[in-house]
Amino acid sequence: MKFNFLRGFDWKLLLIWFLIVTFGIVAIFSASTVKVGEEVSRVDFYWKQILFFILSLLIILVILKIPTPILDVFTYPGYILIVASLIYVLFLPPINNAHRWILLFGVRFQPSEFAKILVILVNARIMAKESISNLKLVIQPLLFMIFPFVLILQQPDLGTGIVLLVIYLVMLIQVGYPLLHLFILLTPFVSILTSFYIPAFVVFAALLIFLLWKKKFTLHSIIFIMIINLFILFITPVLWGSLKPYQQNRILTFVDPTKDPLNTGYQIIQAKIAIGSGQLYGKGFLEGSQKNMRFLPEHHTDFIFSVVSEEFGFVGAMLLLFLFALFFLRMARNVFRSEIKERRVAMAGFLGFLFFQVFINIGMNVGLMPTTGIPLPFISYGGSNLLVSSIAVAFVLKYSQEGV
Repeated sequence: MKFNFLRGFDWKLLLIWFLIVTFGIVAIFSASTVKVGEEVSRVDFYWKQILFFILSLLIILVILKIPTPILDVFTYPGYILIVASLIYVLFLPPINNAHRWILLFGVRFQPSEFAKILVILVNARIMAKESISNLKLVIQPLLFMIFPFVLILQQPDLGTGIVLLVIYLVMLIQVGYPLLHLFILLTPFVSILTSFYIPAFVVFAALLIFLLWKKKFTLHSIIFIMIINLFILFITPVLWGSLKPYQQNRILTFVDPTKDPLNTGYQIIQAKIAIGSGQLYGKGFLEGSQKNMRFLPEHHTDFIFSVVSEEFGFVGAMLLLFLFALFFLRMARNVFRSEIKERRVAMAGFLGFLFFQVFINIGMNVGLMPTTGIPLPFISYGGSNLLVSSIAVAFVLKYSQEGV
């Protein structure tokens, strides 16, 4: 059957994607420029981003043209290749104390970014099986998620590891996994948080036992769940000790950035200063003082939202958030209108990981979230980030067209 771009194609989603990426290129151009008085210096980040934008557009067109059965054939081989790449990258020399990048044809890329796409595609196929039990629905996708998750933590890249966990949970929700059972799956994370204050854990454990008893769980099930949470309680100090010092400091300075204002708390403090100084209309294009005076680190990647807020003010920040809101509403519309279960679950995974990254990155910039190194999709500088985010959009465009 001839592929018809016009029938059922979501041109509005593609247009919004184009506008957000264009907004990002403008922001990166500003972040790449340092203006002090009449002197202007500039690096070529924005040119590289334009090249990756063109490449992303070409990849979107290719994905739209290739028949879905052919793409499906490469799902499991692609997953194996990505896992092998995640193993291989650990043996390469570190860059900025991390093993995240592979150099290929003169271009560095992060296999951990592409792992998101393959995990979604593989798990969507598993979760869409007919008559799959709740136990298999949890365990089988978890196994395919846990291998890249563990390898990514070894790089170390905690932020991307958290994104994989969120993808897994969002897809479980979309496939109709019972919310109570999902809550039970999340109780170990609550145990981690309460393990730093034992009275809080005691209260949480008592409430959990009461809830399980009210929902008529068997005694064996309640004991098993509580043993797992008690194990998490005692293992958390060991896990905390295994974190890198900079990871521990990021968590501590999230609670109180002034605890280490010249080191791990510095980025959050400077980002909040930049956002606040933009006021209503901003200081003007290329006029951000925090950026120009180099007070704001990583202003072209993780903290580019602060540059947008400083130079374009509250109005500019709200415009960007409005574009993201339109983008996610269109994606959600496509998820709910699809009649094919596997496509619907996959699109929910793509929506989940993009929304989570936007939420965490902006929350990080305004001091509501810890600094995790998660980039702002389509806006932050980075070829791997732009390519993977655009591939996610390509699959949503393709699946939504085929599922109506």
